[in-house]
Amino acid sequence: MSNTTEIHVDPEVPLVRITREFDHPVDKVFRAHTDPALVAQWMGPRSLTNEMVRWDCETGGGYVFVQRRGDEEYAFHGSFHDVRPGELIVQTFTIDGMPDGVALEKLRFEPLDGGTRTRLTTTSLVDSFEDRDAFVAGGMETGVVEGYERLDELLDA
Repeated sequence: MSNTTEIHVDPEVPLVRITREFDHPVDKVFRAHTDPALVAQWMGPRSLTNEMVRWDCETGGGYVFVQRRGDEEYAFHGSFHDVRPGELIVQTFTIDGMPDGVALEKLRFEPLDGGTRTRLTTTSLVDSFEDRDAFVAGGMETGVVEGYERLDELLDA
């Protein structure tokens, strides 16, 4: 893969910033984040499958999805606070069973090279450094890196 995923853990606030470029225009990258059939094909590590229970990616909407590997099951939910097509998604992210560990996430889509490429910058802010570190240690790097590799493959197809 020519594009690498950069994960930066902020030392001053409990925030993680993820930056990734894609060799596709913003409209395609944005659609892959908002269409539940597409999201299910790329989100998370290769070893997990996704079931999109609900995915209403619009301002005021929400989502519930489940990831599975054999007998393991991980459920997530959140709300879409602001969705601006081709530009921005602001959402919450919660792992079921950890109700106090809510992350506030902002996904910013930026056109590059005359609109032929996209830079996606995601920030995830949580309540404490402990929550942030647990979030990162819980497989974030594998899930994000492999998920974006899968997204590249989907966009290339």
